[in-house]
Amino acid sequence: MARRSLGNRQARRVDLVARHAARRAGLKQIVIHPDTDPAARADAVRRLARLPRDSSPVRLRSRDVVDGRPRGILSRFGLSRVRFREMALRGELPGIRKASR
Repeated sequence: MARRSLGNRQARRVDLVARHAARRAGLKQIVIHPDTDPAARADAVRRLARLPRDSSPVRLRSRDVVDGRPRGILSRFGLSRVRFREMALRGELPGIRKASR
């Protein structure tokens, strides 16, 4: 089980990413576009740097929705490989069965 504080931190980051997504995308377009004049680009870079660090989607971590395990996540199910296997063998995942036997 992951520590509860790590899950809370992740939830806060998800909220920040959603809140600043439009502003961050607009500024990134200004920075990336080749026809932007250097002064506007520099201003956009400064404004990007002033956004909260945790509002960047790169800082998000996929976590198991059941117990918060941070590694080995099957994104289609939101479960770790360990939890997926346990639930599949117990028949708790509809339509999932072993390939052999």
